Amino acid sequence: MMASRGSAPIAFVAALGGFLLGFDATVIAGTLPFLRHYYSGLGTGAGDFKLGIAISCLEWGAMIGNLSAGKLADRHGRRTILQVTAALFLASSILAATSVTYSTFIAARIIGGLGVGIAILVAPMYIAEIAPPSRRGRLVSVNQLMIVIGIAASSVSNWLLLPVGPDNWRWMLGVEAVPAIVFLSLLARVPESPRWLLLNGREERAREVLRRLGGPRTDEPYASLRAAIPSAPPPGFRALGARELRGVLVFCIGLGVFQQVTGINAVFYYLPIIFTKSAGNVVDAFWQTVVVGAVNVVMTLVAMHFIDRVGRRPLLLIGGLGMAASLLTISAGFRQGSTHAGLVLPAVIAYVAAFAVSFGPIVWVLVSELFPNRSRAIAISVVGFCNSLCSALVTFLFPWQFHRWGASATFFGYAILAISATVFVAVYAPETRGRTLEEIEQSLRDGTLAEFDRNKAGSNALRRLRRSVDRTGIDA
Repeated sequence: MMASRGSAPIAFVAALGGFLLGFDATVIAGTLPFLRHYYSGLGTGAGDFKLGIAISCLEWGAMIGNLSAGKLADRHGRRTILQVTAALFLASSILAATSVTYSTFIAARIIGGLGVGIAILVAPMYIAEIAPPSRRGRLVSVNQLMIVIGIAASSVSNWLLLPVGPDNWRWMLGVEAVPAIVFLSLLARVPESPRWLLLNGREERAREVLRRLGGPRTDEPYASLRAAIPSAPPPGFRALGARELRGVLVFCIGLGVFQQVTGINAVFYYLPIIFTKSAGNVVDAFWQTVVVGAVNVVMTLVAMHFIDRVGRRPLLLIGGLGMAASLLTISAGFRQGSTHAGLVLPAVIAYVAAFAVSFGPIVWVLVSELFPNRSRAIAISVVGFCNSLCSALVTFLFPWQFHRWGASATFFGYAILAISATVFVAVYAPETRGRTLEEIEQSLRDGTLAEFDRNKAGSNALRRLRRSVDRTGIDA
């Protein structure tokens, strides 16, 4: 639809929100050993739940951000709301770094969670709406790449700031202010989504953006967009109960839930604790988190290379199996009270690699693709809320599980859920590679979405999906 000449640098700017998201979410891991000392009682006995609150409160803020993201993005525009997230990340960083009470720290992290909840939905939605179909998977994955770079950057930053002294945790939290300011300044230079402009009757401005994205020949992409944009205003949450959206919504919620209940945020947020248990000292644990962060970045690049070549569904299947095998290995490494450090680190690396090539980037690519133009923003908000709710529960309960169940049983539970996620993808996931958003919408209406793998289970699943779509239809 759109030529790709101008979309890549704009996608990169939007994806800086992903960098801040990844940094803000995981920087807390490096502060844990020092926060537990500063705020006495964290992570000891009854303090397991207090520690869980300190870590998971970001996710509770993210749920509020998720629910508001769609309505705000529809009302004020994708770019404007990304600017709001930059301001939230900046405020959270400064407040957390200067906090002197536990309650102030929690408030700061909730503010950051608002930014996380909005950015994780609006950034990929914005990128999907300005990207050409031939590169949309790769460009939307840039957001996930920046998330994992943010995760890796927080690990490196924490490691470098480790020798600063007793207040090193304040520096770890405060350094985020720098990229937040950069993000805020760069957003002033990118255009609004042409789809959002058309939805809000700003047709001349939409043409200008299309020219910026693809050069002077904009008549064909403009006409295609204009024909696909509904005249009715974007719906509210109540419209998501309509039969025409139900199947897609349930599938996308399922993807979002499985992305979190397989334990990825528990691993990233508590890596120093996990590695201290296996490595035996804090310095080695911090170094190992840097290695894991680097692997996360490399494998996300691999996913970006293959997502528009191999497709979404095959990568999800490969990654799901890899996650399950790795989690079973981690469980074995902690089995029977004896820790095998030489087994745990490689298995954690393999788990993160499998996630980074599959459920990390591809869940949000599919979620940004499958919903109709009219309902995309509000539907993504609901999916994001469910995703953040699961993440909050997983990260809140992990300290308690780790101490009460033991590491082996905790990771065995995640492995069972990873197997379930793989089965869910094998039965229900469609392929959207190489199609415009409008073509996907039309395919869902008439039941001609790309075929599953040529096996009996896949064919039966496709027939069930088609019968469901035929009964309900998906309204443009």
